[in-house]
Amino acid sequence: MIPNPLIQRKSTFWAMLCWLLSSFALTAGLPKSTPPVTFLVKPSVLQDNKAKLKKKDPALKRAVAALSQQADQALQRGPYTVTAKGKVPPSGDKRDYMSVGPYWWPDSSKADGLPYIRKDGQVNPERFAIQDAEYYKALCQDVQLLGVAWYYTEDKKYAEHAARLLRVWFLDETTRMNPHLNYGQAVPGRTEGRGIGLIDTHGVTKLIDGIQLLKDSPALSAADYRALQDWYRQFLDWMLTSPVGLDEADEHNNHGTYYDVQAASIALFTEQPQLAKKILEEQTKARIESQLKEDGSQPHELARTLSWGYSVMNLRGFFELALLGENVGVDLWHYQTPQGKSLQKAFDWMLSRAAGEKAWEHQQIKPMDKQIFVPLARTGKVLYPQSPTKSFLDQYPDEPQAIAQLTHALF
Repeated sequence: MIPNPLIQRKSTFWAMLCWLLSSFALTAGLPKSTPPVTFLVKPSVLQDNKAKLKKKDPALKRAVAALSQQADQALQRGPYTVTAKGKVPPSGDKRDYMSVGPYWWPDSSKADGLPYIRKDGQVNPERFAIQDAEYYKALCQDVQLLGVAWYYTEDKKYAEHAARLLRVWFLDETTRMNPHLNYGQAVPGRTEGRGIGLIDTHGVTKLIDGIQLLKDSPALSAADYRALQDWYRQFLDWMLTSPVGLDEADEHNNHGTYYDVQAASIALFTEQPQLAKKILEEQTKARIESQLKEDGSQPHELARTLSWGYSVMNLRGFFELALLGENVGVDLWHYQTPQGKSLQKAFDWMLSRAAGEKAWEHQQIKPMDKQIFVPLARTGKVLYPQSPTKSFLDQYPDEPQAIAQLTHALF
């Protein structure tokens, strides 16, 4: 929920990207090729859309042309590196990731302002004095964008730039990030780093699917691909065993949800499907029980000053986990806890408020942007056809480029 000043995205592009990644294609009789191995996006959808493109489908041609324009802009961005920051981490190694807690401010009653005090939902601009978090977000978005552009156009310039971004951030010895977040979301006067800092890297699902689309390109060598896997194996081990990582695993709100998102997606990327399944079966199902009420509301998110935004964000995380679960035979879409709690009930609870059928009666100190619920509603329309999504989606008709409905991708 932190604004990203480095990257400005047009809504038309995101609609286009959703369609390219996620629309069901009418592909009877079209030639098939080996689909890519992606984890959040359905490989069959990518494959079918590419087959249609080869048949010169006019709508797809227009969409890819617009996508290419956005990818051309990405060619001018980066490379990004944690070593670009002006501040040195407590370790003395600039390759260590750093960020500052966004909602922490100097205490005006203290001469030095220390220790900082929390103002939930109010971002301290000091957050952006260290750009590691913003650079990582940019990296994830650009690698995904360039990977998709490479997949559909097979233009090597997109793969080459994406591979360069990956090498600088993860592999080059002088610029690579060390595989941990020990100094994430520090709070001056209180702590040099917190488990909560793991939320900074929750966009890894985009990055991983982007890498998977680049896997067979000439630009990303087999050795570099394996090195990226090795980096993330080390990062996942840190998540699962370090005090900071374990602290985040124990969170009972969106932080815990996105801990599972990252751990499960990285497990899939590093060829550990049984670990991914274990995480989803043992941790995520328990989070559905602990984070949701029987009526589908999310009390931990509703307690925030930005209750609408955090509720949408958390449900989106659960939807991502359900998508990841499809890779290992875990059906979270229709799972119910012994108390009858489920993602469908959480979706329906939010849908009734998004559609205006029920009032939002919780604190929201910034304007309530209902449009951020649209991707979830489009996904819910497919997964939960009995849910009354029409009245809400009719308020936000597809843009001309987004011909097909969003199915299983949340971008």
